[in-house]
Amino acid sequence: MRQIAFRQALREAMQEEMRRDERVFLMGEEVAEYNGAYKVSQGMLDEFGPRRVIDTPIAELGFTAIGVGAAQNGLRPVLEFMTWNFAVLALDQILNTASKMLAMSGGQVGCPIVFRGPNGSAGQLGAQHSTAFESYYANIPGLKVISVSNPYDAKGLLKAAIRDDDPVVFMESEQMYGDMGEVPEEEYIIPIGKADIKRAGKDVTIVSFNKMMKVAMGAAEELAKEGIEAEVIDLRTIRPLDWFTILESVKKTNRLVIVEEQWPFSSVSSEISYRIQKEGFDYLDAPIRRITAVDAPMHYAPNLVKLYLPDVERTVKLVKEVMYMKK
Repeated sequence: MRQIAFRQALREAMQEEMRRDERVFLMGEEVAEYNGAYKVSQGMLDEFGPRRVIDTPIAELGFTAIGVGAAQNGLRPVLEFMTWNFAVLALDQILNTASKMLAMSGGQVGCPIVFRGPNGSAGQLGAQHSTAFESYYANIPGLKVISVSNPYDAKGLLKAAIRDDDPVVFMESEQMYGDMGEVPEEEYIIPIGKADIKRAGKDVTIVSFNKMMKVAMGAAEELAKEGIEAEVIDLRTIRPLDWFTILESVKKTNRLVIVEEQWPFSSVSSEISYRIQKEGFDYLDAPIRRITAVDAPMHYAPNLVKLYLPDVERTVKLVKEVMYMKK
C-alpha cells in the first residue's frame, strides 16, 4: 500500500468530497493563495477556484459565523483554523449557534459543518498556543469531536465528518502533518464514534488519542521488551465516546492506563474513568490510572516542555504500578 503524509491524507479527503458534492467548500486563513499554513490545501485553489477555496481575514469569529450561516442554508463548509487556540475567538458561533440550532429549531435547521485544524502543543510555542481542546468541545451537546493520530484515520474520518449532518470538530496536530502512513488509493470511510485497537495485548489496556498515541505505542514497545503485552486503543472519536471497546478490553486485561495531552481536571480521561469504573468495576484488578499534561500553562523553555507533556518513560512506570511490579 502507498505511503503518504498526514497533510496529503487530509487534502485528499477534502478534494474527493469537493469533487463529489459541489456544496462542499473550504474557508480559512491562508488556505488559498498560500496553499495553507501547513500546506494541507496545496493545489486546491487551482482545482476548485476562489469560490470554493476561500482566503479569509484574521477574524475567526467573523468567518466562522459566515460558515455556520452557509451550513444552515444548505452548504457544507469546511473551516480551517490555523490552530484551535485561535478558535477560542469563534467559540460563540460554535457553542451558541452551530451546536444548538438543530434543537432550538425543533429539527428544522441543521448545521452540517466541519471545523478543523491543529490542536494542542507543537513544541516551543508558549502557553497561548499550546492548549489541547478535546474535552472543551466534547462537553458541548450537539457537537461531534474527532481527534486523529495517523494519515489513514485522518482521511477516512474527515470524509465521514464532511458527509455528516451534524457540526463536527476535527482535531489534528502540527507535529503530525509530515508523518507518513499507509493510505489506500481506493475510497474508504471510517465510521464516527468507533475506537480502534492499534495493538492487541492481554496484560494492560492503554488508551490514548491524537499525538499522544505515539507515547502509548512507544510505551507498549518498551513494555514488550519485558514480556508485558499492552493492548493499545486509539479513541479516534472523543464524542461520541466508544467506551464499550475500552470496557471489552479491560474485561480481558483487568487494568487501564489513559494517556492524554489534556489538563487533568474534567478531562477525557476523567470521563473514561467514570464510565469504566461504573460498568466494569468487577473486572478491575487495580485502580484506573492516567498520565496527562501538567495542571498549569505550558511554558516556552524546552526543559519545561519536556516535563509538561506525557512521555514513554513515565507511561511505562505507571503501567508497572497498576501491575504491582517493582519500580
